[in-house]
Amino acid sequence: MLRAFLLATRPKTLPAAVVPVWAGTVLAWRLEGRWSLTLALLTLVGALAIQIATNFFNDAIDHRKGADTGNRTGPTRVTASGLMSPRAVMAWGSGFLGLAAVCGLLLFREAGWPIVMIGLPSLFLAYGYTGGPFPLAYRGMGELFVIVFFGFVAVAGTVFVQLGEWRVEALLLGAQIGLLSAVLISINNLRDRVEDAGTGKHTLAVRWGPKAARLTIWGEIKLAGLLGIGWVFLGQPWLFLATLPLWTLGLRISWGGLALDEGPAMNRLLAMAGVQLVAFAGMFHLVAVVW
Repeated sequence: MLRAFLLATRPKTLPAAVVPVWAGTVLAWRLEGRWSLTLALLTLVGALAIQIATNFFNDAIDHRKGADTGNRTGPTRVTASGLMSPRAVMAWGSGFLGLAAVCGLLLFREAGWPIVMIGLPSLFLAYGYTGGPFPLAYRGMGELFVIVFFGFVAVAGTVFVQLGEWRVEALLLGAQIGLLSAVLISINNLRDRVEDAGTGKHTLAVRWGPKAARLTIWGEIKLAGLLGIGWVFLGQPWLFLATLPLWTLGLRISWGGLALDEGPAMNRLLAMAGVQLVAFAGMFHLVAVVW
């Protein structure tokens, strides 16, 4: 049961929830020289809970819609494999969504109504990513969802919680993190392109075809790197150095996205993209503290 639970949380995807809060908190400290550990932890737990709830819902809903088949080349899905019942998976997803709501209420007491404006759409889309009348993942909007909610919203929201104000620097950092998080979705969708096409899951990789899907991975990494120039214009030139992992590890991921065969070979590339995201946050933290 524990193994199935851990599989359903999809640990390799969790950096996409941790990094925006981590980097956003560091940015708040960099800008104003202050931060709250309590608020950071509440934000982190809330973000992780939403991510895990999304993963649980995705697992059960993809199984119900027939999107996870015996030809799957990615990690085991607990509902499709019979490790957990659909009812149990949906119940766990609802439980984590409840935990996220509790964190949101506590943050609302500190930061006010903007938290409601951020929190309600995030809670809804944890289910609406694959469920509901307009499932984003089935409409080719997965990458856009990640850039907006795991980039702009998560980073800017974290900075707002810490400082009580919206900062343009948070939008720049959010764009970079959102693009690097979207790389994970793009690789995942390229890997599963053939299976998704046969089950009616119209991701961007299915809609645009393999060549465009590969170029999307390359473009997301390159754009995130080029946006680093924006730190020069915002009076924080040293923060450009946070893009170093994108010009090293990112080159390897870009090459793999362009050259590797679809299918299991993409799993290693997916893990590398997760490392890239964490490496970017780590370098951002280092540069923010040292310079």
